[in-house]
Amino acid sequence: MRHVRAFVVLSVFFLFTVPLMPFQLLFVRSRSAYARSFPHWYHRWVCKILGIRVAVEGSVESNRGVLLVSNHVSWLDIPVISSVAPVSFIAKREISTWPFVSWLAKLQRTVFVNRERKTEVTEKTSEILRRLEAGDMVVLFAEGTSSDGNTVLPFKTSLFAAVKSSKAEPVHHDISVQTLAITYRKIYGLPVGSRRRHLIGWYGDMDMGSHGWRLLGLGPLDVSIRLGPPVPLDDFADRKALARYTEERVRRDVIELARGKPLKPQSPAAPVDGEIAEPA
Repeated sequence: MRHVRAFVVLSVFFLFTVPLMPFQLLFVRSRSAYARSFPHWYHRWVCKILGIRVAVEGSVESNRGVLLVSNHVSWLDIPVISSVAPVSFIAKREISTWPFVSWLAKLQRTVFVNRERKTEVTEKTSEILRRLEAGDMVVLFAEGTSSDGNTVLPFKTSLFAAVKSSKAEPVHHDISVQTLAITYRKIYGLPVGSRRRHLIGWYGDMDMGSHGWRLLGLGPLDVSIRLGPPVPLDDFADRKALARYTEERVRRDVIELARGKPLKPQSPAAPVDGEIAEPA
């Protein structure tokens, strides 16, 4: 049955996704406002297709650019987080070469960074800051890799160089920082627990294809997200202070979510009590 479910889910995903890609390409090339909002709508439907129910505590600030600093568990984090708000991502350059995945990433206006080249990180800083100052919501997976979902790995201060230097710099009044903690709590309505959470996590040398096939066959998933309060980027003296604050808060929130503090499903655009399981 798991193979049947995986086949059906994957088939519906491609049948839904492929016809929509030209529309998003048009929005991106024409610099339409829909280039931001269309992926948000799309990923809400993707979560429905995959059988993912998202519960959110808090909301993303919408009146200025926001850097969302998150832990990273699985490739599923992309549609889950994208269903909560109209976001783009900062990703490693290798993803820009992956078949099909790279197309989806580029259509969502992902910023690709070669982490091995400091000069390129510096070059990307202006692009990311420009996007944030224009009101974009940009997600940074600060661990630099994904985990098994049971722990939060140390945040790499070097990754914050794309938005914050190691020294004092000119202020950017219209940029906020928010933490985002994500944890996968249930499979088929049953608690995952630390012993089974690794079934969802995509980490180490796992092959994405085989992991995805196995994961799609597991059944419906319940995911919890907690968003921290917005803090002005300029409140942090340097990138080390920014990394330290976000790591401590994300780690604490992941632990609390994993322990099962109840959350109500909510609309990404509303206060805590909305429902986002069903796309509008």
